[in-house]
Amino acid sequence: MRVFKRLGTIVGTLSLIFLLGACGNSSKNAASKSYTPKKLTVQFVPSSNASTMEAKAKPLEKLLKKQLGIPVKVSVSTDYNTIVEAMGSKKVDVGFLPPDAYVLAHKEYNAKVLLQAERYSYTEPDDKVTNELVKYYKAQILVKKGSGIKSIKDLKGKKIAVQDTTSSAGWIYPAVELYKHGINVEKDGIKTVVVKGHDQGVMAVYNGTADAAFVFQGARTLVQNDAKDVMSKVVPIYTTKGIPNDTITTRGDMSKKWQKKISKAFKTIAKTKKGHEIISSVYSHEGYVTAKDSDYNAIRTYDKTAKKLDK
Repeated sequence: MRVFKRLGTIVGTLSLIFLLGACGNSSKNAASKSYTPKKLTVQFVPSSNASTMEAKAKPLEKLLKKQLGIPVKVSVSTDYNTIVEAMGSKKVDVGFLPPDAYVLAHKEYNAKVLLQAERYSYTEPDDKVTNELVKYYKAQILVKKGSGIKSIKDLKGKKIAVQDTTSSAGWIYPAVELYKHGINVEKDGIKTVVVKGHDQGVMAVYNGTADAAFVFQGARTLVQNDAKDVMSKVVPIYTTKGIPNDTITTRGDMSKKWQKKISKAFKTIAKTKKGHEIISSVYSHEGYVTAKDSDYNAIRTYDKTAKKLDK
């Protein structure tokens, strides 16, 4: 009996050792899957002319390299979907993602939101910048003054300049607001044309190649140098509720250590004169605060309604 008891003890001990070893290996495997970058790739989405944006954003490379101690490459994607796919395929480590693109990247590839941008709010309808820092922005529907389009209902049968379908301000929020007012932007005789950048949406209305445009509030200021009278000739007929501000997001397997390092680096850079000039000129960002996934639940609510547009 003692032999059996001893064998039982030995078997039990070996089983425990095996179990602990397996757990240890599992932890090691999980840890080994965490990504530690040797070179950091950072990408923006084109909210305005892509080549101009890239020229403005490039100086971030040196500032980030100084903070992180590794080489950094900054670029601008061709559109919203491209950057999401690039992060999913691990070609891009950090993305300046608009809210809806972040929600998609999180759902499809478990991307991790680190920071949320802060911006100054605007007055309405003249888009004057205030001194109030907010964590949201708004979308507007713009038309040409004197066009006869005075409300959402007048958009039936018109041509609208829009952004990619993952753009919150350039598509989702305005399209959902139309839907709530009984107009389906995919139907009702409306023709949509995709343009690259909100500045191009403004200019489409200004030049008469589109009857209306879905843009973020303040987009008219992007073209004031080229179109001095844009504020009087292109006017908003609708302004949406607040949209959660843009994100700084990492690929899903980025190690927690590097998530913290990247967050700290961007917060620090945003507080320097040179860094602030860059983020302000590229996206009108004034600084960054720590973000969490639930900050973007409002986007998910709008997305659900947006899916009804095709039905």
